[in-house]
Amino acid sequence: MSTDANPQAPKPEHRVKGVDHAAFPTFDPAATVHFYRDVLRFPVVHSICAAGWGREKHPDFIHFFFDIGDGDRIAFFYYFGLEPPHGASTAPGDSWGRLPEGTPGYFVDSRHLAIHVDDEEDLMEYRRRLDDSEWPVEMQVMHETIESIYTHDPNGYMVEITRALRPVTPQEDLDAELTIDALVEVAQGEAPSLDKLLLRKAELIVERAPRWAEEQEATR
Repeated sequence: MSTDANPQAPKPEHRVKGVDHAAFPTFDPAATVHFYRDVLRFPVVHSICAAGWGREKHPDFIHFFFDIGDGDRIAFFYYFGLEPPHGASTAPGDSWGRLPEGTPGYFVDSRHLAIHVDDEEDLMEYRRRLDDSEWPVEMQVMHETIESIYTHDPNGYMVEITRALRPVTPQEDLDAELTIDALVEVAQGEAPSLDKLLLRKAELIVERAPRWAEEQEATR
């Protein structure tokens, strides 16, 4: 029975709202963007640039997201300067499920499933359930627009449960578009880095500002 008509009614036991995003690493962000954005025409909807993050020391990275419909997203991590693990292959059809021994933990955990919940109450309920189990929460993190808890399932796969802290604005969608355009250019050059990405993004803002001003003036 729906609780919408009665806000005082207890929440159901099943509180999740489907997949927020499934995430994977990439060694070729330009080709990844071309495939998902340009070929499949999945819009870029969010991006995060970070100078390292998490429990392990690791390279600067960008985490970028594509809209795949019904509020679901597919996301990728690109770690600046990280070479494919020895013995691994990025050839079509090869499985990243067969990662060589010694692959960094942050790279393994970048392949994860994120499940969406509505609010803090739901997130804390799942934290309680996990903390009372054999798989307690390992991290609780405030990102730019979301709050997430993380654990590993019995198979060793990372599972994230996440809630939105606020809606993503159109300005942030535009920021993601600029970030990804800069990433595609930088990733195809020599020695890609987060600093080069951010510099190119700043240049794109300056280059495109006159066009945006004209578009704004035309809508008045």
